[in-house]
Amino acid sequence: MIGEQARLREHPVRQGRYAIALGSFYEDLAERLERGARAAFAEAGVEEIDTVAVPGAFELPLAAKYLAESGRYAGVACLGAVIRGETDHYEYVCAEAARGIQDVQLRTGVPCAFGVLTVETMDQALARAGGDKRDQGRHAAEAVMTMAAIRTQVP
Repeated sequence: MIGEQARLREHPVRQGRYAIALGSFYEDLAERLERGARAAFAEAGVEEIDTVAVPGAFELPLAAKYLAESGRYAGVACLGAVIRGETDHYEYVCAEAARGIQDVQLRTGVPCAFGVLTVETMDQALARAGGDKRDQGRHAAEAVMTMAAIRTQVP
């Protein structure tokens, strides 16, 4: 990751504007994910970051589509969390959020990172939202900046 961060600082794409589409169903997790993403953007020298909050992970693809199609953003970090419950709802939300976000980036050519936690418990989510396991918000921001840089390098 250190090499990747150095590359991002040197690349002109850092001057671009980025968006965060934030599923806010789990407010505490959303705040932690956004904080991680904003830290990664700041460390890469990105100064312009807009956040659009949506009700939950299922709504992220449509928000990503609006943001990507606006032409204002080099990339969109899609952040949120889905925690398994007692019904099939988890399976549908996870699958459609992932499929939808992938579809947006493939159709628009604007990188959209999948920074959605798909976990069994709140403890697992906290550990992956800047806790002791990983920082999914940070990783999504790094991924979207990397893909935006690749986009500018490919003729």
